[in-house]
Amino acid sequence: MSAIGNLLWIFLGGGIFIFLGYLIGGLVLCLTIVGIPFGVQLIKLSALGLAPFGRQVNTVGSASGLLPILMNVLWWIFGGVEVALVHLVFALLMAITVVGIPFAQQHMKLLQLSLVPFGAKVE
Repeated sequence: MSAIGNLLWIFLGGGIFIFLGYLIGGLVLCLTIVGIPFGVQLIKLSALGLAPFGRQVNTVGSASGLLPILMNVLWWIFGGVEVALVHLVFALLMAITVVGIPFAQQHMKLLQLSLVPFGAKVE
């Protein structure tokens, strides 16, 4: 069932645009030494953005230690909040119809990962 959901997500839910946007942004950030950790997190978001059905985001106890907390705070300051707001708006728009509710749930999953990417695990 998740394969069908992922195919519908790619074409109807905007998954291909999410994937390409995060992937290009991650690759551009990886061109700089300072941006490599943030680029890796965007690439992680792009992988989940391409096929979110059947995968879970585990953020419980993810930011343990000073470095992941510091990196998450920097993430929030330099664009993480905006990414989360975009996923929230898309989730609300998708939830208007009954057919869009599964897509809204996937946007909420992406929102969860976009708020705390450092230390979060995608399973």
